[in-house]
Amino acid sequence: MKTLITSSLIATSLLLGSSFVGVVPNVDFAKAHAEQKRKRTPSLNSRVYSQLARAQQLADGGDVKGGLEVLDSVKAKSGSLNSYETAMMYNFYGFIYYNAEQMTEAMAAFEQVVAQDPIPESLEKSTLFSLAQLAMANEEYSKTISFLERWESINEGDIPVKNNVLKAQASYQGKDYQNAAQYIDLALAEAKEQEVEPKENWFVLQRAAYFELKQPKKVASILEEMVRRFNKPEYWVQLAGMYGEIGAEDKQLAVLEAAYQQGYISKQSDFRNLAQIYYFNGLPYKAASVMEQGINQKVLTKNVKNVKFLSQAWITAKELDKAVETLEVLSTLENNGTAHQQIAEIRLQQGKYKDVIEAAFEAEKRGDLPNPGNLYLALGMAHFNLKEFEAAIEALNMASEYKNVQRMATQWLKFVEKEKSTMEQLAFNY
Repeated sequence: MKTLITSSLIATSLLLGSSFVGVVPNVDFAKAHAEQKRKRTPSLNSRVYSQLARAQQLADGGDVKGGLEVLDSVKAKSGSLNSYETAMMYNFYGFIYYNAEQMTEAMAAFEQVVAQDPIPESLEKSTLFSLAQLAMANEEYSKTISFLERWESINEGDIPVKNNVLKAQASYQGKDYQNAAQYIDLALAEAKEQEVEPKENWFVLQRAAYFELKQPKKVASILEEMVRRFNKPEYWVQLAGMYGEIGAEDKQLAVLEAAYQQGYISKQSDFRNLAQIYYFNGLPYKAASVMEQGINQKVLTKNVKNVKFLSQAWITAKELDKAVETLEVLSTLENNGTAHQQIAEIRLQQGKYKDVIEAAFEAEKRGDLPNPGNLYLALGMAHFNLKEFEAAIEALNMASEYKNVQRMATQWLKFVEKEKSTMEQLAFNY
């Protein structure tokens, strides 16, 4: 919490060398005195100075209560204090409360500082900026912007980039995404103009604001810049996702492939997403390779969904032996014969007819087949090619009972019966 107060928190530390110096820097007293003269700010009485110093020393020593009691004694005589002394008294209240992590009380005290008039401009500005930061931490986003606008109203030079960044953060947290986008755009433009190196979280905020505004093309443009500047894995993956969102599939594939080659694809969802993009872009071999790597590296779970997709990718890539190996793994994950039916059909394509029969037998034994007609048709063809006509006819008769393959099964049945008859006639003649 204490890291929220930055170097601009207070105009003076009274040169006491206290723990407050770790929170704020020393102050240019010449500048403060010049401001006092210009604004006719009254001076700080040595008596008040010593009491404030004592309060600070007590608080630094761990006696927060004692430090506050000293300040209370000063406050009891507030009628005799000038505006600068009153402001500094509340300033020390704010610091003691802040270091004690009593943020509500600290904020109230700092608000009292800027309520005094006149006070040095440096004290007013630094306190206003600190109030903006405290309001942000307390989720009082409209107050954050209000304090910053007060700061800007008394500033005579350029508005620092950090002001618009903080406004953008407050607007975003307050769900005012339009203003958040405008403020962060302005901050980045000012940073470029002032040759200030923009921070990574500024781009993160800009991307988030435009994402909430549902402007995917703008988000993609921001992510392109983030990839160029920071080259982080998540930005590559997010950019690919936004390209997919806007229909730029070629760019999506190129970015994901580049991320993959750099070793940036590490999450389960990213592996599967890349594999699917490869598959649907007509690159089934690459799809299968990515899925296989993901499963082997245990990034992807070896479950039915993933292994089934892997087998389909190998089949589409015409890597039939790899497909069979994968389907054998799938068969250990399912309680049905579907995988073995697919193996039977693949082995039929390869002309490995004994393997067809073996796989078909296992598929039938396991049961719960989505399309048993195809299985019996493949089994009939395998038996026929092995000249096992009786078994072929039996299988084809079973296939003909299923409407989806009935016509083909009947045609094959007639052909097999004719071939059987021909072979028998030849054997009889010999």
